[in-house]
Amino acid sequence: MLLLNPGPVTLTERVRNSLLQADLCHRESEFFDLQDEARSRLLGVYGLDGSQWQAVLMTGSGTSALESMIAAMVPENGKLLILENGVYGERITQIATQYRIAHESVKHDWMQAIDLARVTARLDAGEGFTHVAVIHHETTTGRLNDLNALGAVCRARGVKLLVDGVSSFGAEAIDFSDTSLDAVAATANKCLHGVPGVSFVMVRRSALDAAASRTYYLDLRRLATLQDARSTPFTPAVHVFYALVEALREFEDEGGLVARHERYAALAEQVRSGFAALGVEGALPADECSVVLRAYRLPVGVDYASLHDALKARGFVIYAGQGGLSAALFRISTMGAIVGGDVVRLVEGVGGVLK
Repeated sequence: MLLLNPGPVTLTERVRNSLLQADLCHRESEFFDLQDEARSRLLGVYGLDGSQWQAVLMTGSGTSALESMIAAMVPENGKLLILENGVYGERITQIATQYRIAHESVKHDWMQAIDLARVTARLDAGEGFTHVAVIHHETTTGRLNDLNALGAVCRARGVKLLVDGVSSFGAEAIDFSDTSLDAVAATANKCLHGVPGVSFVMVRRSALDAAASRTYYLDLRRLATLQDARSTPFTPAVHVFYALVEALREFEDEGGLVARHERYAALAEQVRSGFAALGVEGALPADECSVVLRAYRLPVGVDYASLHDALKARGFVIYAGQGGLSAALFRISTMGAIVGGDVVRLVEGVGGVLK
């Protein structure tokens, strides 16, 4: 079964077999060697300087990294402006609300790009914002939000940027030299092709000095401090760490960030052009989308459940639209161990449903 959902991904045999390694106590030096390699290789994905940035690992899904980042990086006297144009932007608002972090949200229709004029006006209104949070790749629609333009707005106002990179890290460009960027939350089981169960925050070391301590298990500064000292506060998912390290080794062997982006771009275009020939339209223009995932309009007379079940019978798992878009869209991701021949079979399968 090939997974075309936005994570977890179809694994390579190399990564799957890494789970069969020896059992390992998380208090032994061998585990800390594994943890150190994972952290070092994560820095290497974007060529980051370890004296300025660190990768902070935690056992949990990508949402755990996002929650850890939001709970820590907005200080007690800070205020967060959240940019919403999909489900995952709304999730940040829910996290900020639950932690009683001072915040406001700039809400957009889910099909809209971030309106920088509205964001700028809100920041300039004198409301005391210290941080802005945004989803990089909003998988609700497949839209890739413009981090570069948003970073320029933040830099000009001395506001720090927090990024949900869960569905973009390892495949889309992120400018870590942007001085407004303080942290990016991400996960192992999407563009890096690891296993669900471990996520991480790429955080600027200097930004941790003002970090808050609102949570216990996900306390970012404590995790960062102990991992720097070759320690860990709790029992991590050891075998999932094995898989992350193997996935990162494979990522490097395959050419790293540039090669992964190009691979996804080629597969995404193959899906788009194949569907277009069948009359299946993209929900957004391709140049506004990530190469990781794209949303498509359900053909007239075809409901999602029928399309899903027919494709699953052919060996593919696709994904529904979310919320109010569930009756209008379906989504296709091309992460993981997928090749061009798989896309040919996918398009043939959709064609068969339409007939």
